Amino acid sequence: MSEHFIREIEIKNFKCFKDFKAEGFGRVNLIGGKNNVGKTAFMEAVYITNSKKNLRNIISTRYVADILWDLWREIGKKFINNFIKEKIESYEKIKLKTNIDNLNINIVFKSSNKATKNIYENLYSSIIKNELEDRLDSYIKEFDENIEKFRIINSQPYCKKNGKFYNLNEFGDGLGKFIYFIMLLLSEKESIILLDEMENGIHYTQLDRLWEIILTISKEQNIQVLATTHSKECIESYARVAKKLEDREITFIEMCKREEDIKAFVYPYDWFIDEIEQEHEVRGCL
Repeated sequence: MSEHFIREIEIKNFKCFKDFKAEGFGRVNLIGGKNNVGKTAFMEAVYITNSKKNLRNIISTRYVADILWDLWREIGKKFINNFIKEKIESYEKIKLKTNIDNLNINIVFKSSNKATKNIYENLYSSIIKNELEDRLDSYIKEFDENIEKFRIINSQPYCKKNGKFYNLNEFGDGLGKFIYFIMLLLSEKESIILLDEMENGIHYTQLDRLWEIILTISKEQNIQVLATTHSKECIESYARVAKKLEDREITFIEMCKREEDIKAFVYPYDWFIDEIEQEHEVRGCL
């Protein structure tokens, strides 16, 4: 497995994690668990593990609604900077350690929020640069056979359907998320990609195809993927596609709360497939 992939992690004093350890991660990793067990906090910890500057992005995203409300009340830019500075200082006791601490690795964190037009535009620039437009369009047609192509027009994302271009906002959120995932995977190489609540907006009938794309491109691009989910359908689809592709570089991580501690049970390929085929519950222990 590639040296820039996370194989183990220690988290201390970050949000709900006091003293957390997990190891045995693969190239593609799906994380399940009950609500408020720490799945998103885990993804955020991975995001900032090799660059504390990413902490600013996490805080800005998580508190954006509050910040905008205070802007409305004319507190202004000074408040935003002070707010973020105070939040960063409150996390000074964080201790994060992984096997990639000394490597300069690009880590991309995709929250469950909808992608902006600027994100689509930047990713599409990379698609154009690497001449991957046709491949992107072929993947999109597998999501919806009526969609002919994706393009950026006047800095806005558009899809062509029945001979006419429509703004991406006129389609469901599932298509936008599907396109975003594909563009992100095609645009990155030798990186770590974090997908929080990846199934949101994606109909369960599309999950097999999405997982097939994720597993295929991640292998081609040497990308490590960590994703979270609440969905039984998503977990079963992940197992089904990994078995179909005979991709043994995958794991499933079950996160649980035991009293005040959070534990992670990492299932390697054989163990995970066996648990799913025996219809055991893996979405989070009591």
